[in-house]
Amino acid sequence: MKIKVGREPHRDPHRLEIARKAIGNDTELYVDANGAFTPREAIDWARVYRHEFDVRWFEEPVTSDDVTGLRLVRTTAPGGIDVAAGEYVWAPWQAPAMLTAVDVLQLDVTRCLGITGVLVAAATAQSRHVDVSAHCAPQISAHASTALRRLRHLEYFHDHVRIESAYFDGGLQPERGGVLRPDRSRPGHGLEFKWADADAYRVA
Repeated sequence: MKIKVGREPHRDPHRLEIARKAIGNDTELYVDANGAFTPREAIDWARVYRHEFDVRWFEEPVTSDDVTGLRLVRTTAPGGIDVAAGEYVWAPWQAPAMLTAVDVLQLDVTRCLGITGVLVAAATAQSRHVDVSAHCAPQISAHASTALRRLRHLEYFHDHVRIESAYFDGGLQPERGGVLRPDRSRPGHGLEFKWADADAYRVA
């Protein structure tokens, strides 16, 4: 389970306490700051997240444009909490710099020059022994992720799934244990656009 943090930091400990009680101790708790903190703030919060709430994943503690800051947080944060970033990498040649600063490289197939770009960036991550997390767009990401040898997981956002299911046939449904398995009986990425359902939103 992942929750957003950093917008109102003073409220976050209470929110994390509620989240931890809700999911119990057997489920990993992640946080995503969307670049809300300075490196020093992020380091302080990483200690709170890890020691008080057993948080295992700290996504974009500082802006992804600040690779030096990300690297500082990663090297200074307590053990057991992974620093993740990279969802805004728009081309595979940006990956090497990011790989010096994160424990897990996030890749978004809708941004990183598509499936080909993701495969190139993921190969670079593999050469550095860094895991990859597929960022959102689960229908397309699931297909691309079958080729990633160091895949940690695929981020499953319910708002993305809601849009996909509203306007496409062939969307994947999670199986037991949260597995997304591409449907090999359908061609390509498996999606078929629902033209009739989208017609009301047609722009002339």
